[in-house]
Parts: sequence; C-alpha cells; structure tokens
Amino acid sequence: MPDSATDDHEDHAVALAHGHGATVATSLKTLQAQILKGGLTLLAGTGLVGVLNLAHNLVVARLLGPTGYGHAAAVFTLLMLVSAITLAFQILCAKLVAGHDSLPDKAGVYVKLHRRAWIVGITLGAMLAVVRVPISSYLNLPDPLLIALLGLGTAFYIPLGVRRGYTQGICAFGSLATNFLLEGLVRLAGALLLIKLGMGITGAVEASVAAIIGAYLLARPKLALDSINQAMPVPFREALQAVVFFTGQVVINNFDIILVKHFFPAEEAGLYAAVALVGRLVNVCSWSVVNSMFPVSASRRTAEKKDTSLLVISLLLVLLVLAILIGGLLLMPNVLWRMLYGARFDLGGYGRISSLVVLYAVTSGIYALSSVVMAYEMSRKIANTGWVQLAFSGALIAGICLFHASLLQVVLVQFVFICLLLLVVLVLFLPDRRSAVPDSQYRGTVKSLRALAENEVIAEFLKNEFYRDEFADYREVFKAVVEAPNFDNQRENSLRRSLLYLRRGSMWRELPSDIQWYEVELTLRDLAKIRVFPRAPWRKPAHGSFALMDTVEGIRSAPRSRFDPGFLAKLQRLTPLVRDGLVNRTVLLIGTDKDASLTILDGNHRIAAAMLIDPTAALTQFRLICGFSARMKDCCWYETNPATLWHYAKNLVRYMPRNPNRDLRTFLKTHRALE
Repeated sequence: MPDSATDDHEDHAVALAHGHGATVATSLKTLQAQILKGGLTLLAGTGLVGVLNLAHNLVVARLLGPTGYGHAAAVFTLLMLVSAITLAFQILCAKLVAGHDSLPDKAGVYVKLHRRAWIVGITLGAMLAVVRVPISSYLNLPDPLLIALLGLGTAFYIPLGVRRGYTQGICAFGSLATNFLLEGLVRLAGALLLIKLGMGITGAVEASVAAIIGAYLLARPKLALDSINQAMPVPFREALQAVVFFTGQVVINNFDIILVKHFFPAEEAGLYAAVALVGRLVNVCSWSVVNSMFPVSASRRTAEKKDTSLLVISLLLVLLVLAILIGGLLLMPNVLWRMLYGARFDLGGYGRISSLVVLYAVTSGIYALSSVVMAYEMSRKIANTGWVQLAFSGALIAGICLFHASLLQVVLVQFVFICLLLLVVLVLFLPDRRSAVPDSQYRGTVKSLRALAENEVIAEFLKNEFYRDEFADYREVFKAVVEAPNFDNQRENSLRRSLLYLRRGSMWRELPSDIQWYEVELTLRDLAKIRVFPRAPWRKPAHGSFALMDTVEGIRSAPRSRFDPGFLAKLQRLTPLVRDGLVNRTVLLIGTDKDASLTILDGNHRIAAAMLIDPTAALTQFRLICGFSARMKDCCWYETNPATLWHYAKNLVRYMPRNPNRDLRTFLKTHRALE
C-alpha cells in the first residue's frame, strides 16, 4: 500500500499546480451580485453624503462669500491632499483583510496597520503645526491657526482610513456608508452653528476637524481580543503601491485648487473652488462603486483569469452616475448658480458659469473612469498604472503653472491631461491578445511528478547556459559546482545564482516571487497549449502566433526566406544533436496553473527541433520542469503587453547598479584562498 504521507504531499502539489486553495471559490454571479448590491448601497449612502457635502459647501460659501470660502476651501483641499495617505491605508487594509479567510488574520492586519497609521498621523500633524506659517503665506490665508487645526484633524484622519478599510474589507458596506453619513452630518451642522456664532473661517475648519474625530470614534471595529494574529505581515510593495496610487489621485483631484489660490485673487479663487465642487461630487460617487468592487475583486485576485465582468459592471454604474449628474448640470442656468451660492459668486468676465462647471464635470468624469480601471488592476496585483498616474499628476501641476491666464484655461489644461491619462491607462490595461492561447480548450492533462526547490531549477537552467562566452572566465574554476551541484551547500547555491544572473538575471527576476516549481509529465494533447518564447524570431514562422504547434508547422511549410538566417542555422545545428540525445535534457516552462497555457522559458530551439523530427520526442526525450504562479500574467515572458513591459523596464533600471561579476570575483578569491 502507498504511504499516506506521500499521497497527501502529492495531493497538495496538485492543488498548488491548479492554483486553487482549500475553499471553493465564490461563483462569479454571486460576486457580481455583491458588487451591484454593495455599489448601490454605497452609492445611495454616498449620494446622501454628496448632498450633505454640497449643502456644507453652499452654507460656507453663502455665509463667508467668495473670499472667505476661498480660504476655507484651500484648507479643506490641504486635508484632501493628506487623504492620499488615509486612502492608502484604507485600500491596503481592505485588500489584505479581504484576502484572508480567518478572523484572527483579518484582525492581525487591522491591528498592525492601525498602529502604524497613528504613528504616521501624529508625525504629519506635528509637521503641519510646525510649518503652519510658510504654508499660510503661500496660500494667502488670514491666520496660521487654520493650518494648526488641520494638523489636529490629520492625526485622526489617517487612522480613520484603517478603520474604514477593515469595514470595507469585510464587505460591511452599510456600516461604511453610515460612517460617511455621520461625518457629513457633523461637518454640516457644526459649520452652520459655528459660523452663525461668529467664528467665521475658523469655525468652518473646526467643524471639519470635529467631524473627522467623531467618525474615527464611531468606526471602531468589533474584534475578539483573544483571537488576533499578531504576526500578520504587511507587504511593503502593496503599501508602496497604495501610497503611489492615492498620491497621484489626490494631486489630480485637488492640487488645482491650491495653485489657483496662489495664482489668482481671493474672489476668483473662491469662485473656482465652487466650480471644483462638482468634481468632488463626481469623485465621491465613483468611489462608492470602487469601494464595493475592490474587496470583492481582491478576494479573487488568485483567480484563473480576470473577471472583467466585475469591471464592466463598475464602469457602467459610474457612467450612469455621470450621465445623470452631467445631464443635470447642462440644464442648470446661471440663475440657479446665483440662487445656490449667492449673488456675490456671480463675478463678471467669466461668461456662463454653468459652462465652466460642465467642462469641469466632464473632466472629472473621464478621470473617474480611469480611477475605476486602475483600482480594479490594483485589487488583483501590483499595479503599474499607479506610477503612470503619479507622473501625470506632476505633469498636470507643471501644465497649470505654465498656463493659468484664466480659470477656463486652468480647466482646459486638466481636460487635456486627463484624456491622455485615460488613453494610457487603457493601453496598459488591455493585454496583447496576439500572444495569448485560449485556456478554455485545455483541462487537466498535465501531471505533476514532484515539487522542486528553486536552487535545483537554477542549477538545471545554468547547465544549459554555461557554454556561453559570458562564462569563459569562470568555466574551469566552477565546472564542478555547475555539473555536480550540492544543494545542501548554501555557498554553492549562491554561486550558481550569481552565475545565472550573469546572463539571465533580467529574465529570472521577472518571474513572480511566489512561483512553485514542479517536474511535470505532458501528453500529446498538451502540446496544443504550449507557446514558444514571446519574441520576434518566433513570431514570423506562424504569422504572429506563439503557439508551438503553429510555429513548428510554419517552419516546415513556409519559405526559408521568411526567417532570420541565424534562427534557421541554430535549428539546423541542433536537429542532429537532438536526434542523437546530445543536448541538455531539461526544458523549463511557466504558467498560471496546469490547466492554462504554458510558455517555454528555456529550451525553445530544442523543443522545436524535436517537434520537427517527431512530436513524441518532445515529450519523451526531455525532462520538463514547470513553474506555476497565479501572478504569472504579470510577467512579460508569459504575457507580453505594455504593462508587463513597463514592469520589465523598471526592473532593468532598478538592478542596473548590481553587477554579478563583483559577486563572482569574491567567490573566486575565496575559492583560491581555500585551495
């Protein structure tokens, strides 16, 4: 009888190769229902919040006038800039909480992030208090005390993001909407009361600070203190991603008000702040949809393929909101503007105010669509579009600094940059379908024989590379280490990694960090789902397809003049060696799981030469090792598209200062000293 422990190990290996966990995935229809229900719940709640915020701004504007409202709006905008960190903590907490199944793990994520948020909040709040005078001077504010009050609000605002993130992560959308509503009510009632009592701008700012503190106190989650996993890690890359994403977002949504406050007279700055209010309303409505989509999508980030229907539903909800809002604004005459804000906001020289408002709303709506796409990508993986957005936010600031002859020109600059951002985001998001092989045709014929450690895979890869010219200086000295590896010797393992990085470092670093390696066995049926390495010489034989069978058929039938001479020469040189079994037997492949398409990482020419001789030889003559990761589609060697190529380019720059030769020379000196 077989050993039960061995059976368990093999079952676990097969589960890993499938990419499935122990629990059954929620059905797509259920997830769609969650998005729709959660989105509508949050949309209703944030719709009320939007009304409260609109009422708050109208109250402050009518009671303080354009100049006073401009001062208050500048302080509120600074708070919105701080919200980049608040939202980063919120979305990170929501993503990590949604990605764990056990309550102790969820609680552990919350406790660790909440502690760090308080440290960041108090630090930033103290910094604002220290630099309150220069900030007040730049924004032409009447009293530095306003910035000091902002520092107090910041100390509570950042940990508030963690508390809301936990609520969002457990999909308690009703509680999240209620918290937003209570904050809006306190802000509105407090501003009305304090301004009426004669406290002016200071009263309006104090009301906002009180609303933040109240929302923080009411958002406290109920945790079982005896069941908290204190050892839960917080991934640095995902935290950095969230900060980058929201820094770009808040700059795009708010920094124009800061610049207008600096460049324009106080009355015009107040008018612009009133116009920009519509952008805030669009942003709030779009994020009600994102807040419901994000945890649902994050909980399925290891799914076999992108559930783009979740994204489509979210985009349709945002488009519906935008259509209603912009349609209403188009019908809004100037007289309604004066009725809402008061006659003091009807400044001369700007034509129809409603036209400026509609253009700003359209600009905000286009950006809202970009935000939904970027947030969807970020919920499922380490996103690259956040860095693109950050670059656009910097360009937008430069554009307004250069072109601000009028308020209309400021809005037009934003319109142009936001349209370009949406175009770039869509290009980065959409995959290159030319390199894809449909996965739905192939199910369950790949057999996992045994799991392999990364050191063993590196050793096999290195054996096939060691004849290259790059290794000429090290071949004789380290020949035994390469040809007869001792995997229990960590010094040898490090040496082989450095040797491999001498030629293939940029390739190996692109593989996902969670990749699991297995020796596998394929059948003839599986050949249909294998792709060759996605590079130009392999595209020509099969008219742009990277499918192995199409490529081999193209090599057989197409005129030789179509191919690169070096490509053909290598195949011709390898054919007799493959026939006689004189080539390295190990071939490396990569994929998301055993049911999906597989790409040949190393051994493309050998496999192709074997297929030209006899397809069966490709299966029987080679030892096949495959690396599986649910995040493999982030790797340009598996799926080539602008996003993965951008990631590859960033890594090339990042690791450029690292020189494997330096490590190898150190190994060489040590080796000679031991002789």
